[in-house]
Amino acid sequence: MRLFTTIAGLRCFLALSRSGRTSLMEDGITHPIANSFPLSVGLVPTMGALHAGHLSLIRRARQENDLVVVSIFVNPLQFAPHEDFQRYPRTLEKDQELCQQVGVDALFAPAATELYGTPNIPVSEVLTQVIPPVAMITGLCGRSRPTHFQGVATVVTKLLSIVQPDRAYFGQKDAQQLAILKRLMTDLNLPVEIIGCPIVREADGLAMSSRNRYLSTEERSQAIVLYRSLKRAAQAFQHGKLLREELMAAVASELAVVPRVQLEYVELVHPDTMAPLEQVDDVGLLAIAAHFGSTRLIDNILLRNRKPILAIDGPAGAGKSTVARQVAQTLGLLYLDTGAMYRAVTWLVLKSDIAINDEAAIAEFVSQCEIILEQGTADREGQSPIPPSPLLALKVWINGQDVTQEIRSLEVTAQVSTIAAQPIVRHELVKRQQAYGRKGGIVMDGRDIGTFVFPDAELKIFLTASVQERARRRRQELINQGQADLTSTELEQAIQERDRKDSTRQVAPLKQAIDAIEIQTDNLSIDEVTAKIVSLYRQRLAELYGEQV
Repeated sequence: MRLFTTIAGLRCFLALSRSGRTSLMEDGITHPIANSFPLSVGLVPTMGALHAGHLSLIRRARQENDLVVVSIFVNPLQFAPHEDFQRYPRTLEKDQELCQQVGVDALFAPAATELYGTPNIPVSEVLTQVIPPVAMITGLCGRSRPTHFQGVATVVTKLLSIVQPDRAYFGQKDAQQLAILKRLMTDLNLPVEIIGCPIVREADGLAMSSRNRYLSTEERSQAIVLYRSLKRAAQAFQHGKLLREELMAAVASELAVVPRVQLEYVELVHPDTMAPLEQVDDVGLLAIAAHFGSTRLIDNILLRNRKPILAIDGPAGAGKSTVARQVAQTLGLLYLDTGAMYRAVTWLVLKSDIAINDEAAIAEFVSQCEIILEQGTADREGQSPIPPSPLLALKVWINGQDVTQEIRSLEVTAQVSTIAAQPIVRHELVKRQQAYGRKGGIVMDGRDIGTFVFPDAELKIFLTASVQERARRRRQELINQGQADLTSTELEQAIQERDRKDSTRQVAPLKQAIDAIEIQTDNLSIDEVTAKIVSLYRQRLAELYGEQV
């Protein structure tokens, strides 16, 4: 790991790494490396005093990127004069050790002078600042910290400009910050993906924070009431309490147990816009801030009013697609057929006379197209709607045209892999897949559904089988098709090579989500695997909503 305190040093290191002129060796010597793909870079901005929450962000970045940069900078611009800028813990030596242990490549720890040209708190009159939308920064924490989010937006924009990462990682605990930064990327068209990561909690539920160390023993025992109050509201929500006043009452009943808590706010807002909500229609963020002595703590919980999403990942030949379709039929859910989406784009490209290797033209095209997958569709000519049924075939529409049959043509089949291999196509289609997920009730299979497409899926399955079993299944398929040219050994070697390639792909590598339930399918039939997943889904429904299913 390299430590940099200057912008020049970090930029030089990143430029050398991206050019393939340096590897990330521990000896500090430049080594040439061969790169067939551009290096992906993940940035984890922090203020130091690292704890397990920060480390979870770094580990996520390490999983998803070739190069990981962590910044440590106690940003004076986001502190008001009466706040704890001087007191904020600074533990650079310990932080270096932790970063080294979790595989950070470069640690950036600049002084204020390096970023702002002065060691003193910058003032707006002399410094260019980034000001997010007023509606997003005046509520919640913005009421008591009116200049905080301008300071956050400004320093993060500077860090993104310096590092130019592909992805930047932030914790869900700072939900208002997360929403503002996502909006910042959209409004300024910055090519960085903002990744929100789950809150990491102590064993008793207290959200991890660098400021927890300020708490006295008594205050620490009182502080867990924040999460208890949010959980009480979540339980009410699971039992059908969707209105703001109902959820507020649940929080208040738990807070009353600790009368010395100094409540700053409890709010129900939309997690993307921070707009106040009177009830939860699809999703809501219940956020709380309070003081324990002189220490201010925040916490939140997401409330989703949707059917659970079922994400099924696993290696090739494990039976994912067959099982996913059958599970969707059994449960009456939508099977999100990503293959059909890629085929629809391919059909549209072919019909538009765009060369299939003209990635720029395809990028412009796919970013504007509308794809709809329907199970039990309404008649497009205005006739009576057909009631949804899992037994009805999936219908595929693109730009208002039904292409269900056309996308299965030989012409489309011959070109779909070329189109699907283009990163911009995947990027745009993932956005559409995630849009389907807002209301839930879908089943989707792939390599990174639970880790990337739907990291918040309520149920994640990792379907796998031994190489030998997958080779046996593939050989039986070939025999049934009158093609038995490959031996079992050759098929096993081919499957092992496919697994290697899938797990080391630059885009969409095969990964098992940390919270996925692994199902080993050796010696199990399709019906048995389906029954097992259906049972797990129904158990999850009961846990979430108390439903007897």
